[in-house]
Amino acid sequence: MTATPPRWSSVSLGDICEFKYGKSLPAGSRDGGPFSVYGSNGPVGGHSSALTDGTAIIIGRKGSFGEVHYSSEACWPIDTTYFIDRGATSVDLKWLSHLLPTLGLTKMNRAAAIPGLNRDDAYAKRVMLPPIAQQKRIAAVLDQVETLRAKRREAIALLDELVRSTFLDMFGTLQQDWRKVHVADLAVSEKGGMRTGPFGSQLLREEFTDEGISVLGIDNAVKNEFRWGERRYISEEKYQELSRYTVHPGDLLITIMGTCGRSAVVPDDIPVSINTKHLCCITLDRTKCLPEFLHSYFLEHPESRSYLSKVAKGAIMSGLNMGLIKALPVRLPPLEVQQKYVRRVAGIRKSRMLHEKYLATLDELSESLQRRAFAGRLWDHEAA
Repeated sequence: MTATPPRWSSVSLGDICEFKYGKSLPAGSRDGGPFSVYGSNGPVGGHSSALTDGTAIIIGRKGSFGEVHYSSEACWPIDTTYFIDRGATSVDLKWLSHLLPTLGLTKMNRAAAIPGLNRDDAYAKRVMLPPIAQQKRIAAVLDQVETLRAKRREAIALLDELVRSTFLDMFGTLQQDWRKVHVADLAVSEKGGMRTGPFGSQLLREEFTDEGISVLGIDNAVKNEFRWGERRYISEEKYQELSRYTVHPGDLLITIMGTCGRSAVVPDDIPVSINTKHLCCITLDRTKCLPEFLHSYFLEHPESRSYLSKVAKGAIMSGLNMGLIKALPVRLPPLEVQQKYVRRVAGIRKSRMLHEKYLATLDELSESLQRRAFAGRLWDHEAA
């Protein structure tokens, strides 16, 4: 058992801070002033006056409950939030802003009808309280790591915008001599060129295994790039039954259930895998269309966005299905123009992958430092 560091104490969160209630400020009443207006998801506008006494921590109460945001200046948290300002605590606010996200506040919902965070549940959490000087030291260390993470995220966002602007520069203006086709015309002619995964009793949850053939789902495409999320497998025997749903390198995945309208290109090093019913998988005829082009077209082209907004229902495209995707119109440039685009963005995407790799390393470092910091083990050598 790890000994409590000298002059640290175990306390309840409610002993060291108060979650104050935010105050309603409808969008029509916000005048765009210099003070940020915060909702559960973060800043949602500006106003000419503030509710907090200077620097504040904002915690989602409803909606994105338990989410934590830090404002270095006075602000106006609305009524879907709690807030902590200097009048609500005697601890270092920056230290507290790093501590709160580690307490699992986003999992504390107990309301069946309207999910939300009850502050009494948060108050009951036990935390280790260091002296104020160590609070400031811990906050300074975690701030440095967070600054590095923020710079990586900013770089990734800039690279994403560069890919987007490159695409729109090349293809955003319709070329009348480029023939107009539909996505269904671009798939390979063999049966199953466009497909969704197995339905109903074809694949039951209890048939998933701890290892074997990978099964791809929404989480693999939800970030608009291929990522390994939750790993799911089926046995080799089950795969033989479902082999017609095999995913191939370069296939285009589009989410059609849950969070719909997201897309990713399957990487070249994909192991043998199938897709679930939540994905539309397209194997393209690459003598007509390159997957990297169609991926960008689906996400960025004004004509594609206009079509999807008309045919899909709701803000998250809840009405998207394979039939709608097949009918999506594409103004198809010559293959050599598509190849030119792919070459242009290849270096950008490579740079982005490096930033993602460095960010993942920083994320791991941040988690490790948080665990040590809030357990009083960040400077073990000083206690020896």
